[in-house]
Amino acid sequence: MQRLYDFLRRHPTGVDTFWAVVLLGIAVVAESPRQEANGTDSPILIIPVVLLLCLVIALRRRMPERMLLLALGVGLAQLVLDVGTMAADFAMLVITYTVAAEGARWASRLALGAGLCAASAAQLRWPNDYTGAAGNVATAVFLTVPFVLAWVLGDSIRTRRAYFAQLEERAARLEKEREAQAKVAVAAERARIARELHDVVAHNVSVMVVQADGAAYVLDAAPDQAKKALETISSTGRQALAEMRRLLGVLRTGEHQEAGEYVPQPDVEQIEDLVEQCRGAGLPVDFKVEGTPRPLPSGVELTAYRIVQEALTNTRKHGGPDAGASVRLVYFDDGLGLLVEDDGKGAPHELYEDGGLDGRGHGLIGMRERVGMVGGTLDAGPRPGGGFRISALLPLKPAH
Repeated sequence: MQRLYDFLRRHPTGVDTFWAVVLLGIAVVAESPRQEANGTDSPILIIPVVLLLCLVIALRRRMPERMLLLALGVGLAQLVLDVGTMAADFAMLVITYTVAAEGARWASRLALGAGLCAASAAQLRWPNDYTGAAGNVATAVFLTVPFVLAWVLGDSIRTRRAYFAQLEERAARLEKEREAQAKVAVAAERARIARELHDVVAHNVSVMVVQADGAAYVLDAAPDQAKKALETISSTGRQALAEMRRLLGVLRTGEHQEAGEYVPQPDVEQIEDLVEQCRGAGLPVDFKVEGTPRPLPSGVELTAYRIVQEALTNTRKHGGPDAGASVRLVYFDDGLGLLVEDDGKGAPHELYEDGGLDGRGHGLIGMRERVGMVGGTLDAGPRPGGGFRISALLPLKPAH
């Protein structure tokens, strides 16, 4: 049954042609005993009218506006040629409904106007002498109702279809917006993971390289110092592996992970441990905290830690062998201030101009992105007396 229904939906003109043939048969049967009072008996006029009205039924959905004009032309010809009303005139009701549902707006209005006038014109052209004027008026009003109902039904169908089309369009638009938002979210997550990987790898590997160089330098002269350097390399490597496991855990989906398998995100309290690690790697760091420490949002905690981590990493990479650094954390009433300075030779100019050239300067790009995500400000550049300075102001809000 469903296959038959689908077939009929795919071939509307064929369905309409079938009903046109049915109407033709009904008209032929009804016109056989035609009475003299209902018009002429000449088949020369009746046959073309019936055929044209059946054609209106057959092509009503393929060309509704043209079929409406054809039906109006046939109706006017009936009035002029005195061809009385017949069963085939039912096509005028059908085309009124069709135009109201599917045709252009001008055709819909024209069909409504013609429907309101059709019954009155027929009563004026072929009045019933037995009912009188009042009866003819009542008949005209009664026959007008089907035309009005046909038009109202068609217009309601048009409105319903437009409503469903609007719903489908809105659903399609929302689906596209969801896809776009998903792509943006994926890109943001990829950028976040890239920043995390850069911070973890750059910092820990730089510490390991410095310690490895120092161990190789003092291996023969001071074995104890070389052993200590190797221990630092080992602990730093383990820390890097733990961070990498945590980041890989973020990338995994649909896997159950045991509690405590991945280390938590670093926070402000761990900055002191970071400073001690840098001191152990041979970089003198002066660390001070000013103001009253207070709870911070987790995003601000991570941002502050990563800024200090990246700044000290850059000092080791670009400051030279005799560089020293200072780290200041200042708790204001409405924000957390960070100031990281070094007295080395400073980073190359292209590393902090417009995010770096030739793929360099990703650390400073990551800093700016992190600070922007928490609504803070960042200033990075060379110090007037030499070295490099990074200052940031992060909004401070009570953690919930």
